[in-house]
Formats: sequence, structure tokens, C-alpha cells
Amino acid sequence: MKRKSLAEELWKLIVRIHIAVYRRLGGVGKHTILLTTTGRKSGQSRTRALYAVKDGDDYVVIASYGGAPQHPDWYLNLLANPHATVEDHGHTISAIARTVEDEEERQQLWAKMTAIYAPYDDYQKRTNRKIPVVLLSPQMS
Repeated sequence: MKRKSLAEELWKLIVRIHIAVYRRLGGVGKHTILLTTTGRKSGQSRTRALYAVKDGDDYVVIASYGGAPQHPDWYLNLLANPHATVEDHGHTISAIARTVEDEEERQQLWAKMTAIYAPYDDYQKRTNRKIPVVLLSPQMS
């Protein structure tokens, strides 16, 4: 089994602290949500803080991973199981994820996201992969 580096362990600790603070305060940052997915290998819940904007009732998120050549784990988890939970400043919903395939819709939503976080354009320039735009739609019960 590969041992994690100190940097990886530190990053995991920072992520856990950020999530704990978010939940304790009922939200941090105007455009930050918590997304909980089911691990595609472990089957365990995995939570990440992400930037998001609303598009009607849906949440838009970008699977940028800072422009890395691979997709982030949370996106791979959604591909394996699109059911997720979104926490938005004290409000929690069950959601279904879908990758936006229509290019016109993708560009419109990408523009909404770069309006709140311009570095997404730089991230796209760093990688050969087309960074996915994901819609998280409330699940109807």
C-alpha cells in the first residue's frame, strides 16, 4: 500500500477542518457548497467543499481539479453513482448529478462559473481534458 506524503496528509486535514467550520457556521463563502458523494471504491460518503452557482433550482459545479490531467475523485464518484447531497449554508438537498454535454449549455454555465471564479479559464488551458461542467438537480421524492 502506497504511503501518503506529508503534503497529502496536510491537505486532507485542511479539507476536514474546512468542512467542519462550514457545518459549524452554517456556511462559509457566498458561493461555497458541500457536496457529498458515495466513494466508487469504498462505498463510503465523501464530502468536498466546492464553488457553485445556482441555475434555477440546480447547482452548477466545475470538475477542474486545478487543471490537473485527471478528473477529481468527487467527479469520478458521481460518474459511478450520480446520487449526491448538497449542503448550501444550512440547507441540505438530495441531488442527481449530470455532466452537461450540450456545448451551448456548457458554455453558458461555464461563463456563470468564471464570473465568480475566473481561474477556471486558466485551469482549462493547463489540461488537455475538457473540464466537465456538472449540474446537481434536486431529487424529487
